[in-house]
Amino acid sequence: MVALFLKCLLGAAAVMMIALLSKSKNFFIAGLVPLFPTFALIAHYIVGSERSMEELRVTALFGLYSLLPYASYLLAVYYFSYRFSLVNTLTMATAVWMASAMMLLLLWTRGLAVS
Repeated sequence: MVALFLKCLLGAAAVMMIALLSKSKNFFIAGLVPLFPTFALIAHYIVGSERSMEELRVTALFGLYSLLPYASYLLAVYYFSYRFSLVNTLTMATAVWMASAMMLLLLWTRGLAVS
């Protein structure tokens, strides 16, 4: 239960950091905070302690591939922000991320991605 509480605190700290940075003159740094590997560290620790090192390596490799849906999301935000409102931009960019993530999962589970 304590571990779960600590994980919640990490998430809250990240949200607070984003909120504070978004109000600063260096607002763009708020886009870097979500990329701090808070949840990756937690995931890798759990996988590494409960499974083999080979499975940890597979998890890390899949994490590298998961950057592709994130990049497609960022490109969609950039592109759609010239044409649509904030809510529409973020909605469509999220749909792009979901489609990209589903494609990645489909390719990965069928063994079509390099692993």
